[in-house]
Amino acid sequence: MPWRSLHRYRFRDAWSLPASPDAVYAVLEAAEEYPDWWPQVRRVDPVDDTGGTARFRSFLPYDLTVTARETRRDPVARVLEIAMTGDLEGWARWTVLDRGPAASLARFEQEVEVRKPLMRRFALPGRPFFLANHAWMMRAGRRGLCARLERGAPGI
Repeated sequence: MPWRSLHRYRFRDAWSLPASPDAVYAVLEAAEEYPDWWPQVRRVDPVDDTGGTARFRSFLPYDLTVTARETRRDPVARVLEIAMTGDLEGWARWTVLDRGPAASLARFEQEVEVRKPLMRRFALPGRPFFLANHAWMMRAGRRGLCARLERGAPGI
């Protein structure tokens, strides 16, 4: 494996959710509210209508801070996409699919290169832990989103 590829990550997750795709999209679209339902999203600070900064911390004792800029917001196709810079550089995308009456599939895709010096330094021995850390964060995010949807999505 080339050294540079040790710093690159590609994630794919799919969450089956007991809510309509419009309700799921509405919650995912409100990025500034992620800290209310996703414990590892510690802070989101909007800068303007299409971007802001976010801080994440999962099980491992380090924070990641990124500046995110919206690159796609399509409520008809139910796609949200951002470009990121900072401790992670790359992109992330949510696609929400209809799975029948009051059921959805939220597909998360992310491709990033780690820029945080600590994570780059420990790229080889830390990779399994970084991957497990991400998986733990995503499981907690799904649980938090389900609980948020039970309380009712904004505007739905």
